[in-house]
This record gives sequence, C-alpha cells and structure tokens, in this order.
Amino acid sequence: MAEQKTPSKSKSAPAGREDRLKAALKANLARRKAQAKARTAQADAENDNKG
Repeated sequence: MAEQKTPSKSKSAPAGREDRLKAALKANLARRKAQAKARTAQADAENDNKG
C-alpha cells in the first residue's frame, strides 16, 4: 500500500499559527508584567505598614 500525502491546506496555515503564537506570547507577557507589578505594590504596602 502506497502512502498518500495529504495536500497542504495553504501557505497561510503556518502564518496563522505564527499569529496565534505571537498573540499568546504577548498576552502571557502582559499578564506576567501585571502580576509582577501587583507583587511590587503589595510588598511596598506591607513595608509601609511595618515602618
């Protein structure tokens, strides 16, 4: 039995994947920056209360 290659959908499929990965990376970076900012603000607030 010979293997049949499935025709590729189009050249835009890898580009679509790239766009999705880029958007996910951007969202992840924004979320991590927000978390770091919140931790810094919380640490500053705790230091103000102790001092």
